[in-house]
Amino acid sequence: MNIFRRLFKIGEAETNAAIDKMEDPIKMTEQGIRDMKLDLEKSLEALAQVKALAIRATNEQEEFQNKVDDYQNKAIILLKKAQSNEIDPTEADRLAKAALVEKETAEQQVTRAKEETTKFENNVALMQKNIQTIKANIANWENELKTLKARVKVSNATKNLNKQMAELDSTGTVSMLERMKEKVAQEEALAEAYGDIANASKSIDEELDNAADTSKVKADSELEKLKAQLGMGTSKDD
Repeated sequence: MNIFRRLFKIGEAETNAAIDKMEDPIKMTEQGIRDMKLDLEKSLEALAQVKALAIRATNEQEEFQNKVDDYQNKAIILLKKAQSNEIDPTEADRLAKAALVEKETAEQQVTRAKEETTKFENNVALMQKNIQTIKANIANWENELKTLKARVKVSNATKNLNKQMAELDSTGTVSMLERMKEKVAQEEALAEAYGDIANASKSIDEELDNAADTSKVKADSELEKLKAQLGMGTSKDD
């Protein structure tokens, strides 16, 4: 029996050691949530940067569009002035041509800025979608972590309770209580027996005293002695 008990203890110790080496799922989940929150912070920083680029590209597009319109207006003004002889036609043509060249360059910048704006806006939309996914995953993991912690508490409490129930009779508690009950019952029965014996003895003594009552005989004898001393005759009734 001792050998089996020792083997059981050894197996139990090895099992506990193996469990200790296993990674705690709660700690793993908590670490996963921390990692996801770090990823979320990085994604938010990147989103802010891309949004800034999109805003800058939009501002450049408006700025270059204004330049396009400005160069267009200047060319028109120059041609009108040449038409009204306010400026030399040759000089007006040269300046108007230069304005149109700048206008074309500005239009190219508008096209570039527009393309960049579209690209950055698409990036922003994609990043926002990914961020929402990360937030949803974090919320789900946090809820699962709460559930997991609650399940661990319940399982530990249940395990401890079941262990106590399983080991309840192994300590001899139940058998000891049964023996105590038997002993108490025996003592109670013995006490009752002694009580019956005592009551029986008392009853016999009372019966003997009543049956052998000598108090009246003694009183009659004393009365005769007293009358004799007084010189009185004995009463016939007595």
